[in-house]
Amino acid sequence: MTATPHADVVFENGWIYTGTDSQPRPGGVAVADGRILSTDPEEVARLSETATERVDLAGRLLIPGFQDAHVHPVSAGIELLSCNLTECDTAERTLAAIAAYAEAHPEVEWILGAGWSMDAFPGGTPTRQMLDAIVPDRPVFLENRDHHGAWFNTRAAELAGVDATTADPADGRFEREDDGTPAGTAHEGAMNLFAAARPRATQQKAYDGLLAAQEYLLSFGITAWQDAAVGEFMGSPDTVPVYHRAVADGTLKVRVRGAQWWNREEGDAQLGPIIARRDEAAAACDPERLSLSSVKVMVDGVAENFTAAMHDCYLDHHGQATDNRGISFFDPRQMADFVTALDREGVQVHFHALGDRAVTDALNAIEQARTVNGPSDNRHHLAHLQLVRSEDVDRFAPLGATANMQALWACHEDQLDELTLPFLAGDAEARHYPFGELASAGAALAAGSDWPVSRPDPIQAIHVAVNRVAYGEERPPLGPEHQKLTLAQALDAYTQGTARINHLDHATGRLLPGYYADLAILDRNVFDVPAEQIGSVGVDETWVGGERVYARAAADSAATGDAVDPRGAAA
Repeated sequence: MTATPHADVVFENGWIYTGTDSQPRPGGVAVADGRILSTDPEEVARLSETATERVDLAGRLLIPGFQDAHVHPVSAGIELLSCNLTECDTAERTLAAIAAYAEAHPEVEWILGAGWSMDAFPGGTPTRQMLDAIVPDRPVFLENRDHHGAWFNTRAAELAGVDATTADPADGRFEREDDGTPAGTAHEGAMNLFAAARPRATQQKAYDGLLAAQEYLLSFGITAWQDAAVGEFMGSPDTVPVYHRAVADGTLKVRVRGAQWWNREEGDAQLGPIIARRDEAAAACDPERLSLSSVKVMVDGVAENFTAAMHDCYLDHHGQATDNRGISFFDPRQMADFVTALDREGVQVHFHALGDRAVTDALNAIEQARTVNGPSDNRHHLAHLQLVRSEDVDRFAPLGATANMQALWACHEDQLDELTLPFLAGDAEARHYPFGELASAGAALAAGSDWPVSRPDPIQAIHVAVNRVAYGEERPPLGPEHQKLTLAQALDAYTQGTARINHLDHATGRLLPGYYADLAILDRNVFDVPAEQIGSVGVDETWVGGERVYARAAADSAATGDAVDPRGAAA
């Protein structure tokens, strides 16, 4: 007689969304040795009788754990521990927060941090004099919320040797006063001119930041992520040793795929070291815990500071065409060549491609790699996709390119409406974040947050993907109806879609026997919630490998509303 298997944990009396069905179904899940043992209702019921632990879902929804396809946890965690301005929505509140931080930290030589919102300041460009008035004696350098620009005071400029004679770099620019003096805002590569003067975070602070970020992300049901830039980049400390330390210490609870930073100054010389780091990680770590088999290529900038690479010219404040089509950080032919070399080595390329010309160039590079090397299983993906031409939408599926969505951005908000749309030509609003069109054309979808650029809450992003309006807002939807996703499409992108580009889809992203018990418990069955209320749903618990790693306080859970029993009775 075959012995009945023993379950360590059984989740029962709830709804489960396996990712293989179109809708949740009543039932539960049995877990043993960190993996799913069964989702069969009868077998789960039998196993529950002898299970070590029984979790009463009480009508809540059990789903695969969310996976963030584009996130910066180490830098975000460092910012949580620095001058964090992400909650400031006006200039006055931002300046007050900076002043309070400076007063509370008299020992800090440089005031460093991030998170200020461009739409809180005229033209999105605050001045050095604003900072001088509150911190005149110490250098201040603060990156904005999208991290494509920074705000600095006069003392920081002096220490960096930045003055009226300083030329704009090829990959960035300064806002300037009438006499040419940098006015206090640096865009893109101009930020790098402060790198030699300002201190980097220590390895210990980076490690502390990673752990702080992990706890925060776990609270949103996130059980795996792709770090969109590991290594040394844009003044950050080298984050690869930070991850290796967390693996060795046993403190890395989630599953991570790191995209090594492709430095636009170093060219092909970095290919060898990138491959070596990938192989070292593969030898030292379980690749299902930490892999460095991706490379991040930042193709362009962002639209709100006119550095996203566009096919059409940006407009000026009078609606007239300028000669600015944004910045391409790489010559397209050279990029196609090094992407082909990476693809040949079995490396996945993770593109930052925000403007439609950047999307074209990234797809051209993938097409060349596919032509030269043949089809591969590298699963290249393009993140952000703010604008995509119709003819490029149809190229994703044939090229095997995944659309990596930051869906939280696909709605009207002040930064888009005031700093972006007025300066774009043609039907730009209708072409913004064309996720529904990409899905209809057969493109594979993944989803992420770009935290700390925006909040890493998958539920809020899913709400926007379905509604094209932020939760609680009364603005019109962004773009035409066909750009909306269904709830299942958005949820699958944030689970199995990202698991696929993380090369974890054989073991995560769905609720199937043998898969890791990487799970999230939502406080309600989100499929029974009206579309305009999706954002009201919360995460009660997060599990990784069959271990509970986050549990929301009961008072917080109760505040989100009553659960609904799978049989229809309120619980």
